[in-house]
Amino acid sequence: MFGHDLADVYELVYRSRGKDWAAEATETARLIRDRLPGADSVLDVACGTGAHLETLAGHFTHAEGLELSPAMLERAADRLSGVPLHQGDMRDFDLGRTFDAVVCLFTAIGYLPTLPDMRAAVATMARHLRPGGVLVVEPWWFPERFLDGYVAGDLASDERRTVARISHSTRRGRTTRMEVRFVVGEVGGIREFTEIDLLTLFTREEYLTAFADAGCPAEYLSPEWTARGLFVARRG
Repeated sequence: MFGHDLADVYELVYRSRGKDWAAEATETARLIRDRLPGADSVLDVACGTGAHLETLAGHFTHAEGLELSPAMLERAADRLSGVPLHQGDMRDFDLGRTFDAVVCLFTAIGYLPTLPDMRAAVATMARHLRPGGVLVVEPWWFPERFLDGYVAGDLASDERRTVARISHSTRRGRTTRMEVRFVVGEVGGIREFTEIDLLTLFTREEYLTAFADAGCPAEYLSPEWTARGLFVARRG
């Protein structure tokens, strides 16, 4: 998952689906400042291509990013000159400092395969917060809200290519198996590739318990920009 083929079309495809990274990051910054008005440092965990982080860096004096995929991190580095970026796993990274805020958006935490993995990630992110710091996490679907057999299709174009994306999502126990096929047409011809995404259907209670056990009691919000909701926590 998240190799060079996907990194190449990632933002184009999701923008065609209506995703607005800048608006989401601005709203996230507002949620943080509502709870910690003086916040001036932020860490974006699973920052991907840096689309959220680019805007977050404009709202905070100091911003950093963490990403597991080398291909996505390369894209982030190309756009974010001067922003420290780190390759690492959200379950066990250690940057040697704390931040006023840590965010983990666009359901990245759902890619963790087990409940202990999710709890480890929440605890690791909490350790990177200063006392009173704010943790914002966008989850994957809760089990009761997942639509088994869901199919989606999208067509996106820019000045050099057209991309078709078709996905089919099924439930296997606590896991979403999402098969995503891409067809990319460009000057050199037509190419295809397939991504198999596996995301865990953690419950709302499991998330809330993980935050509480990490010393960051959380509230669950339903902002307009994400149908999956948002956890906002404060470190004690």
